[in-house]
Order: sequence, then structure tokens, then C-alpha cells
Amino acid sequence: MAGACALQTVDTELTADSVEWCPLPGLRHLLACGTYQLRRADEPAGPQSEGGTEVEEPQIRLGRLFLYSFDENNSTHPLVEVQRKDTSAILDMKWCHIPVAGHALLGLADASGSIQLLRLAESEKSGHMLEPLSSLALEQQCLALSLDWSTGKTGRTRDQPLKIISSDSTGQLHLLVVNETGSRPQKVASWQAHQFEAWVAAFNYWHTETVYSGGDDGLLRGWDTRAPGRFLFTSKRHSMGVCSIQSSPHREHILATGSYDEHILLWDTRNMKQPLADTPMHGGVWRIKWHPFQHHLLLAACMHSGFKILNCQKAMEEKQEVTVLASHTLPSSLVYGADWSWLFFRSLQLAPSRPYPSNLGTKTADLKGASELPGPCRECMADNDGEGRGVKPPTEDMRKNSTWVQATAAATPDCGLSPEEADSAFSLLATCSFYDHALHLWEWEGK
Repeated sequence: MAGACALQTVDTELTADSVEWCPLPGLRHLLACGTYQLRRADEPAGPQSEGGTEVEEPQIRLGRLFLYSFDENNSTHPLVEVQRKDTSAILDMKWCHIPVAGHALLGLADASGSIQLLRLAESEKSGHMLEPLSSLALEQQCLALSLDWSTGKTGRTRDQPLKIISSDSTGQLHLLVVNETGSRPQKVASWQAHQFEAWVAAFNYWHTETVYSGGDDGLLRGWDTRAPGRFLFTSKRHSMGVCSIQSSPHREHILATGSYDEHILLWDTRNMKQPLADTPMHGGVWRIKWHPFQHHLLLAACMHSGFKILNCQKAMEEKQEVTVLASHTLPSSLVYGADWSWLFFRSLQLAPSRPYPSNLGTKTADLKGASELPGPCRECMADNDGEGRGVKPPTEDMRKNSTWVQATAAATPDCGLSPEEADSAFSLLATCSFYDHALHLWEWEGK
């Protein structure tokens, strides 16, 4: 059974809920992490304050954006902080998959109700730095909860407009168009999509006039942005709030959705009445991410159930069950952010392990909960769920031979390595979590 190894843990000081690797060739060593901290107006700022998303006053939502650089030559601390920037609390963020006006762009959805665009610029001191480019307020008195770029699929034609879909705490969706000269985004449509919070909005990467949304009302909906406000379908298949959606960038009709009901559903978008597969995750599924190169792999951030790696191959091709390849629960934390790196490497390079504190208990809450913050930790530990799906210790051979390979998008349509090499390569991934205010770097062996 495949396993994962913990390489490093970084203390993010504030509770972390979003982590994103840069997808652009030449910049794939860069990792952004966003934080969200809720504190009372009369409470001193600091890492001991509460974390949550409920819209209440008087409370202040603090955020901080971190930019890290992955250094393959540093075996003990490969993630090096290159920038931190205080912001409004960050609910979601995504890199644009293509350069815009010659720069990488990072979009943020924040607690002020705005979509921020930051441009990656060169810095003499740290190599790279994110600098503000523009900001657009979605609505008054709302939180921007999610965003997605229309660029998720490779092979985008030049005549396709560059778009962002965003959702907010009032249940609305907002369609933005970004001028590729890098100017301020323009809002072209807004509509009421859900009765309560619209937790997530996402593009169909193959047909970007179609978007999907999930709300706290338990509904999954599809929309044609050419006729905003009229839904293509409504699914009640999830029994609680729908909070994660991603279209497959590799297979045209495949869609994955996750919910507070602790299930991931895999869909063929040509038939949204019945999912291809229904997989219990034993924790609310806050984020899901398809692997950038291996089309059948799905990474899920499952709150108190940690993170899981799923093999969807048989579900997509034969309508069989999804297989859980790896599962890891972090003590006393809620995993809200998870992302695959676009870097490939063929063998392990491990940081020295350090045991978790023995006095940490398991707590269950959601993004609306308060944060209690144990100290950071780092570990490579044996199977943690009794079924061989946990984090495994390194072998001596793994420690000695480490060759890191940066994949480039030009080599093949889907992968920087050949398909045979990609199948046997190790994957790098990152997760971030509440309670322990931590960013975790992991290595996972695909076979």
C-alpha cells in the first residue's frame, strides 16, 4: 500500500486554510499559503486568538499570505520563507495557470468581500515577491469564499477570455473577466445561486461557459454563464453543505465534489442524476485537487479526518469504487488546505523526524470553530489507521539517493515526464491546518 512521508512542518502563526503550488514552468518551486484568524475587537492580536468564518460583530478577521521557495538542496528544511504579507483573512486562493502580461498571477478571495490579484515580481533580496496588482469588491457586507480561474486545462486557445468565477457568503456567484494586459478585473455578471453561503464555485475547464457551485443549502448546481441566474441542473445528492468542486483537467466529463456530509462524489457531467462513485471520507471535504499529471489521482483535505489520496481510475472507466491509497490524520488539527506540487522527483529526501507531542487530543470542529494551537511538529510515522495507509518511515536507500526533477508542460500534453516515468515518480504535496496553525510538506510514493 502506498504511503506518504512528512518532510517538514512550518508554523504559520495564524490558522492556515489554503495552500497552492505555482503551476508555471520555472516557478514551480514556489508555494503560497493563506491564513484566516478570527479575534474579538478587544482581543490583542496574536496566534492565540480564535479561528472561524461566521459573520458576527464585533470581530476582526486577520489574514497573512506566505510565499515559500522549495529548495531541493536543503534536506532538513526544504521550504524557505521568502515573503509574508498581512492581508484581510484569506478564504481561498488560486494561481492562474498561464502568465498574464509576462507575470504569474495569484488570486485571493478574502474576508473583506474582495478578489485580490497579486503579481509575482523578481526581487533582488529573495528572488521573488508578490506585489498587489488590483482588487475588486464583490458586494457590500460579504465574505469572498472561493475563486477559480478558467485556465485549469492545458491547451487553452488564445481567443478564450481569461475569467474568474467567485462565490460569497450571501450565496451569490460573480463572474469576472481579466484583461490579459494585467489590468483590473471587470465584473460581468452576478446572480443568486444559493439560499445560504455559496462555499465554492468552479469552472468546467473544458467548456468554460459552464460553472458549478456548492452551497450551505446542500445543493450542487450547474450554470451557463451566458444566461446568468438560470441553472442547468440542481443536485441534492449531497446531504449537507457542498464545499469543494473541481473539474478534471485531464478527462472532459469528469467532475469531483465534496461536502460536509463527509463524502466525495465522482460525476460524469453528461449525467448529473447519479454519481459514478460515492466514497466516504469520515470528515468534511473542504478541498479536492486532481493531480496535475496523473489523471486518476485525487487529493482531499478532510478537516478532522486529515488528508487522503484517492485512485479514481476504476470509477471513471468501469464505474467501480474509488480506492483510498493513502490516509493520514494529524493530531488535534483540521486539514483545510491541500495541493499537489507540479514538481516530480523519483526518490525520497527526508528531514529528520520529530515525534508529535504526546498530550495532544483529537478534536472535531469545522471552519467556524475556535483554534487551540499546539506547537509545530515533524514526523515520519508508521501506518496510523491500522490498514497500511498511513505515513511510512524512510529506508536507508531512500535517504541516500535523491534526484529532483522539475516537470515542464512542453514535454507531453499532460506531463513533464514520460507517462512511464510519471507513474513511478514520487509526488510532492502540501497541506495546511487549523488548531496547529501549520503547513506540512509531504512526499508520496505513487506505487
